[in-house]
Amino acid sequence: MNFRRVGAVARKEFLHVLRDFRSLIMAIAIPILMLLLFGYALTLDVDNVPLAVWDQSGTQRSRELVSRFDGSRYFSLRMGVGNYGELVRAIDEGRVLVGLVIPRDFAQQIEAGRDAPVQLIVDGSDSNTATIAIGYAQVVAQIYSLDMLTEQANRRGGRAIQIPLDVRPRVWFNEELQSRNFIIPGLIAVIMMVISAMLTSLTIAREWERGTMEQLISTPVKGTELILGKLLPYFVIGLLDVTLAVVMGQFLFHVPLHGNVALLFGLAVIFLTGALAMGMVVSIVTKSQLLSSQVAMVATFLPSFLLSGFVFTIANMPQVIQLVTYIVPARYFVAILKGIYLKGVGLEILAGEAGLLVVYGAVMVLLANIKFKKKLV
Repeated sequence: MNFRRVGAVARKEFLHVLRDFRSLIMAIAIPILMLLLFGYALTLDVDNVPLAVWDQSGTQRSRELVSRFDGSRYFSLRMGVGNYGELVRAIDEGRVLVGLVIPRDFAQQIEAGRDAPVQLIVDGSDSNTATIAIGYAQVVAQIYSLDMLTEQANRRGGRAIQIPLDVRPRVWFNEELQSRNFIIPGLIAVIMMVISAMLTSLTIAREWERGTMEQLISTPVKGTELILGKLLPYFVIGLLDVTLAVVMGQFLFHVPLHGNVALLFGLAVIFLTGALAMGMVVSIVTKSQLLSSQVAMVATFLPSFLLSGFVFTIANMPQVIQLVTYIVPARYFVAILKGIYLKGVGLEILAGEAGLLVVYGAVMVLLANIKFKKKLV
């Protein structure tokens, strides 16, 4: 391999990128824009659930229960209603997600030491949010019930109520339970995969469409040297994108980085090499910029977004789909990023994922060299 020829090809590709304003936007501005949009818009946190209350009791007891809901950061009291019709209309119009109905004899039942049922009506259009909201409501109601039992025991002069099970949860790695702390690291992997493959998917195809491939074929440049030279500029741009993403995650989204930064960038280099080579393979096979960009988008964005564990837990997927995820390279890099960012673990834990990334990168580079032929056929 002649590195002088590799440098010449890389310089040519660098000049093309610098002169093509659209390529620069795709290479730098789009990853930043995607990180901003997804980072702020994509959240799995369920806070301030809009609540409507029909308080038929109108007593101190019922108002105290309502205050427990409104005082929690998980619910936000939006309105009071006077009948079921108003409550149903508010839910249908999307003004509230949850309706709390307190019966007329609520206070009397509590004072008599009997069960006092209340009704919770939840909009189940979004099943995940509805399930979480029901869980929040059950916790609020249980705490309120325990306080009432304690008050009644004290009033009767009996012994204090002993809770048989005292659960004291301790959250590791994401103490605040903020969804952005695991969304941003996963998002870095998805953006790298998509942008890298799309950038290099245009390189060889562009040469064929512009008629300049014939000139390159007539030169002494070997196929391996041509591929390496074309990969180098986008490799530098990819590393710049990774750096920008890490800096934005640290200082803009305040995502804690507990692990080794050098390890993060080292494994990012391996993943980036495979993603760039994959785009090159697509470009070599299709020989069309339009077709190659479409194939690269379908082959990278959808699998990386849906099947990598970035948003949806792989263990919850059907068994067949779980098997398919093993061929999605972003799955391994997402696991690596979350491990480094949140858990601060090293290669002693991530060796398996790192090894599979090495295999992926090597296979893609080898495939690109095999598919590229210096001939006009």
